[in-house]
Amino acid sequence: MFSVLLIISLCFTLLIKNICVLTDFINQYFSINPETGVADINAVIVVVLILCGFVVGVINTFAGGATVITYSIFMMLGLPASTANGSVRIGVMIQTFASSVTFYRKGKLPLKKGLILSIPILIGTVIGASIAVTLDMEVFEKILGVGFLIMLFFLLNNPNKWIKEQVEKTSEKAKPIHLLLFFLMGMYGGFIHIGVGLFVLATLVSLMGYDLIKANALKIFIVFMYTPAAFIIFLLNGQVDLLYGLIAAIGNMMGGIVAPHLAIKKGNKFISRFLAVIMFVFAMKLLFF
Repeated sequence: MFSVLLIISLCFTLLIKNICVLTDFINQYFSINPETGVADINAVIVVVLILCGFVVGVINTFAGGATVITYSIFMMLGLPASTANGSVRIGVMIQTFASSVTFYRKGKLPLKKGLILSIPILIGTVIGASIAVTLDMEVFEKILGVGFLIMLFFLLNNPNKWIKEQVEKTSEKAKPIHLLLFFLMGMYGGFIHIGVGLFVLATLVSLMGYDLIKANALKIFIVFMYTPAAFIIFLLNGQVDLLYGLIAAIGNMMGGIVAPHLAIKKGNKFISRFLAVIMFVFAMKLLFF
């Protein structure tokens, strides 16, 4: 556990340092167009968005929470928070589709269970996205940060539960409590999306008995199933920048193709450590930055 905490601390320090460097870089080289309020597109912006999209695609496939990177960069480039929230959905759709196909071809995606769990989360998404176009999210993000620290405690306290599949649970039908939880996660996912994958992973592993590889495959597929509904709501409300969203989505797609191969190759222990780091960093981001 000490080595995991050491890795978490180092990653958090590097993340904060790199975010500050990236912010200074953007502020120095990309001027905001006074007419549009958004930075004019150029080759450097395209490269930055694709590279960040790739990193986000990999991290979101392994764990979740990385959409906050794209979200933050969109806002640095001048997009309003609501438009950034809608624009990230383009990359999420493309990345989760690519990852779902890869996991399915590798025989790691329980498709039937995924389709069942997609129904309540899709219904919740429509409600959450409808709220998101008008609601302030600052207080909610602080509560979410505390929630991730709690999940991190359980992950470090009993890591084997996250690594070994519990066949007696995975063979069961989805229970009403599972459907309710996925409905609530759908509301959150439609609302802001950032970090929803971590909640889905926690539910699939701790309550439904899946190991992290199959849970990741299910998570990716479920997110793919609900994201188009949220995207349409944001699009109809004029809160999507198609150009920025599509450019970042190129990187998302590449990350979504590469990451499943790495996840299967590295195994559950690697993913559990990676997940611990992401949970901690994301919680700190929500609570203090």
